[in-house]
Amino acid sequence: MGSLISSQLNLQKVKDGFKDVLADLSKGGFQKIYSQIDQLSIKKGVDQLGLDKFINQCALLAAGSGALTGAGGIATMLIGVPLDFINLITQQFRVTLAVSYYKTGSYQLNFNDFFRIVASSLKVDAGMTVSKNVMEEVAQKLLLVFGGKAARRLVPVVGAVIGGSANYMFIKRMAATVKKTQLAGLKR
Repeated sequence: MGSLISSQLNLQKVKDGFKDVLADLSKGGFQKIYSQIDQLSIKKGVDQLGLDKFINQCALLAAGSGALTGAGGIATMLIGVPLDFINLITQQFRVTLAVSYYKTGSYQLNFNDFFRIVASSLKVDAGMTVSKNVMEEVAQKLLLVFGGKAARRLVPVVGAVIGGSANYMFIKRMAATVKKTQLAGLKR
């Protein structure tokens, strides 16, 4: 009984951590993550590896953090989940920039145009302007996708396989969706 209560309390801490990350993302966190990405290195990576191998590299990086987060069950989830979520978003952003470069030939993309692509890939209507509401909706969609797999990571070792696989598949699905997205009218 005591371990069940302890497990529920720890799970509540994980949920609270998700909510904190969500709030931070919609208040400039997305832009901060975006600004830390070296767009020239994305271009070089796509030129050297090709688009599909670059996407696979990003998926493997996402899988690594997912596996580490799930490896120790609830113990590693408390700290690992927010870091894994940020890495997952970073890899999604890198893939989005790579596909944009591959399709348009331009590796420099302003944040608003970039975020419209991200929103579109998550089926969020960004309209003409990227507002705080759009960013909140994108954060919520990402949280739903990410949060749905968090409970399955509670079992040590099995959680590593689930976390790594889920992250890998998420990046691959996002890449496929972004590839289908229309990129016309982007500012260069």
